[in-house]
Amino acid sequence: MANHKSALKRAKQSEERRMRNKMVKTRVKTAIKAIATTEDPKAQLPTTQSVIDKAAKKGVLHKNTASRKISRLAKKVNATTK
Repeated sequence: MANHKSALKRAKQSEERRMRNKMVKTRVKTAIKAIATTEDPKAQLPTTQSVIDKAAKKGVLHKNTASRKISRLAKKVNATTK
């Protein structure tokens, strides 16, 4: 465990950020799974894209990772609805 006051603060901040990032990542995973289970995945796609974009904007996901996830989801949804 940290001994200096600044190190204690840094450890506390890191833990808060870790929990915040974990919540965002969980939200992304849940949104992606919701597309697979919904009746109309095409209607759910914009909401899921928004969740992924917000995660990238917050820095939880890299922008290219977010783009790749959205692309793969769109490809999957378009293949199933045709």
